[in-house]
Amino acid sequence: MKKSKILDALNKFIDGDFKITTKRKPKPERRVSTHHEPTFKERWRIWHDTKASDFFKTAYKVSSVVICLTIISILLITVSFLPEYGNPNNPANNEVSKRYIEKGLEETGAVNIVCGMILDYRAFDTFGESHVLFTAAAGVMLLMKKDKKGKEKTENFSPKRDIIVKNVAKFIIPFLLIFGIYIVLNGHISPGGGFSGGAIMGASLILFSSAFGYTKINKVITEQFTKFVIFFSLLFYACAKGYSFFTGANHLPTGIPLGEAGAILSSGLILPLNIAVGLIVTCTMYSFYSLFTKGEI
Repeated sequence: MKKSKILDALNKFIDGDFKITTKRKPKPERRVSTHHEPTFKERWRIWHDTKASDFFKTAYKVSSVVICLTIISILLITVSFLPEYGNPNNPANNEVSKRYIEKGLEETGAVNIVCGMILDYRAFDTFGESHVLFTAAAGVMLLMKKDKKGKEKTENFSPKRDIIVKNVAKFIIPFLLIFGIYIVLNGHISPGGGFSGGAIMGASLILFSSAFGYTKINKVITEQFTKFVIFFSLLFYACAKGYSFFTGANHLPTGIPLGEAGAILSSGLILPLNIAVGLIVTCTMYSFYSLFTKGEI
């Protein structure tokens, strides 16, 4: 059988009909791997969705403790350098307070040494305190102001106006306003100033609003009016003391006369600065009251 196949193959080769064919084994198919290494962005998303909240909570607690301990350490180290309490060798006055007492009237023109100190020597610090009031009023306005769409009528927030409160307010409010103005205008020659006088005037506005309602006071004290007064009072304060600081640092004359000590129109810029601070305190006090009671000014 095998010989016949071989002979047939030779005959075909001689006749030219023989073809040599080779059968190749099929190549194995490449396996496509379904697993791939995640990119950095994918790893970040997985970490953010699973472990980020716990990490940030822990980091927040740790950083809070570290910051508090750092501040406490700085304060304790600072206090350790203070002179001992009750030591008879402690100086009664240092050079700063001695300068205020001896040269205050001559350099500021203010009979009230405290007013001359906070509005002349330490005017920049007082400017920062005024900005604190402005920032507090802005923060309360953002948190407490009601939405215009769902806002209730102003009359709904007005307290019941008792006849006794109303009549007493008619008698007291003019005196409160006049007394507050007096405290502000005489702050440089007698005890008082912008902060205390502004608090009295702010209390008079709150009393008027409680006695006669928001509708009447809103005819004069509006939100735009309050913002305008606070903004321009701070702007005037900044420009006035900026000019004073510039001339003082360069040893230049300010050109603003100190006037006669004891007169209302004296002490240079201290009087207008007292007025600016008084207006800021007045508007801030009424803004707090109005925002906490009815959600608007």
